[in-house]
Amino acid sequence: MQELDAHADQLRHQRASLPELAEIASLNQSRAELLDRQRDAQIMVDDLSVDQAKADADVEQVKARRKRDRERMDQGLITNPKDLSRMQQELVSLERRIASLEDTEIEIMEKLEEAQAGLDSMTSQVSATDVRLADLVHSRDEKTAAIDADLAGIEAERVPTIVDLPADLLALYDKLRASKNGVGAALLRARQCSGCMLNIDNAELAVIKAAPSDEVIRCEECSRILVRTGESGL
Repeated sequence: MQELDAHADQLRHQRASLPELAEIASLNQSRAELLDRQRDAQIMVDDLSVDQAKADADVEQVKARRKRDRERMDQGLITNPKDLSRMQQELVSLERRIASLEDTEIEIMEKLEEAQAGLDSMTSQVSATDVRLADLVHSRDEKTAAIDADLAGIEAERVPTIVDLPADLLALYDKLRASKNGVGAALLRARQCSGCMLNIDNAELAVIKAAPSDEVIRCEECSRILVRTGESGL
């Protein structure tokens, strides 16, 4: 039974230590950070898109005014020399205003392109992370299922092993396993406890040898249940 339980402990440790688990945890943390950066990048793109729309509208509004003034002049609707001079000066101002607005528009467009590239990069990294996570989760689940199947087999094999064991002995064994790193019973082999790996002196060996075969013998050093075999050296 101890061998079965030790094997089960190994399998449970293996299940808890799958390399996929550490990488999944690391990738989930990286993904959370990427999502934060992606969110920030999206906000920047949205803000710059609003700024660009406003800049485009401002340019179009000033161009529309310039077109209207030119049409009035071309159609001869402005006949007063002072008004004509004032409108010509206004057209010069409008040209300067359009040039300034277009410079601002280009600057915003460049910032928007850069921000969009950053957002696209974040989105691509999140997608790649999701693909990797999906692969890792699939691998983890496959390995976990295989280990769980082995554990179920061990449990099925363990059941008939404990059927005839006295309840108090089983309780003692479980208590020792809990306090002795999973080893509640140890073989007595070549006069040595395989639990603590200490040799048993001759006097104690004599006591063990004289004890009935159904008596529970425990190691004086580690308190584990000693299992006597033909290799015990008694």
